[in-house]
Amino acid sequence: MSRLGIFVDRKTLSNSEQLNALIHCRDVAENMGHDVEFIFPVDIAKIQKMDALFIRARTDPMNITYVAARMASFHGIPVIDDPQSIQICSDKVNMYSHLIKKGVSLPRTVFLSRNDLSIEYVAHLFDEMGSPLVVKEPSTSFSLRVEKVQNVAEFFKVARRFIKMSDWIVVQQFIESKYDWRVGVLDGKLLYACKYTIPSVTFKIQASVNGHIVYCGVESVPSHDMPPRVITLGIEAANAIGRGLYGVDIKNTNGDAYVIEVNDNPSLESGEDTCYPNVYHTIVSHLMKT
Repeated sequence: MSRLGIFVDRKTLSNSEQLNALIHCRDVAENMGHDVEFIFPVDIAKIQKMDALFIRARTDPMNITYVAARMASFHGIPVIDDPQSIQICSDKVNMYSHLIKKGVSLPRTVFLSRNDLSIEYVAHLFDEMGSPLVVKEPSTSFSLRVEKVQNVAEFFKVARRFIKMSDWIVVQQFIESKYDWRVGVLDGKLLYACKYTIPSVTFKIQASVNGHIVYCGVESVPSHDMPPRVITLGIEAANAIGRGLYGVDIKNTNGDAYVIEVNDNPSLESGEDTCYPNVYHTIVSHLMKT
């Protein structure tokens, strides 16, 4: 009997939707004939005894999940997500550089260092890319440290805060839309697709508004109802990063599609897979090579 480790932490299990998704994943794997064990950080040494590892906790090169991924990789154990994918997707400069190198369609994107922060250059960016602009701190996740700025003064207010956290900041053309497509890709193949409806009070899929967290609406969409270009672009973007499991966020407006970002270890607990009942079977099969 093959052993699948599912790496979790307390935060993962504190959310009822995430817990239900984990239980579903475990049940699918056990029905396929595998032995499943939830592995917490305190039990990280158990990873080397597993035949595959599925990380279901926040991935970041600065926390224990990256250690878990490296440990699995060192012992030749298949792992989602792999250390390289975590490194790339956790740093938006790195991620966008991979996408740009492969010619993936993006909003107009530039990287600024501290030395680039002059009034003249920022004014030039507004002239070239329009207003508003989107400013991102490269290590952001869950839409944190992503701000929309309307003018030079607002830009510097945000940029001075972000540049204290990183050597670089990302500036992008703003693409207006009421929703994002999320294309789930595993090993270069479509795994699922859904629509994230953006709350009217923000431009992000998750934001703090007046002290309250607001979330996007999630609607699973069958592949035959998806714009073909969105699926193709999602797979192109995922392949530019690697062969793991990715959630690619795409805006499709006026017939043009743009990748907003590629997420490693994407969420699956909010109904993203409703129209794709075999998602966990496919993931487990990929990991266990069955």
